[in-house]
Amino acid sequence: MSEQNAQEYLVVLNDEEQYSIWRAERELPAGWRAEGTRGTKEECLSHIGTAWTDMRPLSLRQRMAENAA
Repeated sequence: MSEQNAQEYLVVLNDEEQYSIWRAERELPAGWRAEGTRGTKEECLSHIGTAWTDMRPLSLRQRMAENAA
């Protein structure tokens, strides 16, 4: 197993509900929180692929919903 595959990652979210991955041993950057998924890079990216179905930022989705009302 390569060193990269041995790394553990977290799925993280920002205030706009945009997803990313972050190495588990590192402190989370400002504005990001752990989503709850932990695993290999591939596992985390796979989870993001199924969970992040609407890539529009939260603020845009909210503005669009207000305009539609």
